[in-house]
Amino acid sequence: VQLQASGGGLVQAGESLRLSCAASRFTLDYTVGWFRQAPGKEREGVSCIEKDDSTTYYVDDTKGRFTISRDKAKNTAYLQMDSLKPEDTAVYFCATIKGTYCSGDPHFVYSWGQGTLVTVSS
Repeated sequence: VQLQASGGGLVQAGESLRLSCAASRFTLDYTVGWFRQAPGKEREGVSCIEKDDSTTYYVDDTKGRFTISRDKAKNTAYLQMDSLKPEDTAVYFCATIKGTYCSGDPHFVYSWGQGTLVTVSS
């Protein structure tokens, strides 16, 4: 199971980024989550899309700004991040989640991708 996250970068507050999570060697037919870890903080769940794409979840401070999606033809999941804030600065990780239902608990991660750094300047 290999996940490749990309799309991070340095932006100013209010700008947008789209993160991608591409799966290789397997079909991304899993519940997929995005997590982030800011310096000195624990890794936290940010957003999740369930296996059948019927349900999505967002942590409170990203609701209305972030959108998770999946393109099955491209075997890739995305996190569209709009109206970025300095407090969104973190390394972002995508992951497959054990089971069908979303979870923001890193203990329920089946496989991690490598992180991509998002830096939002004020």
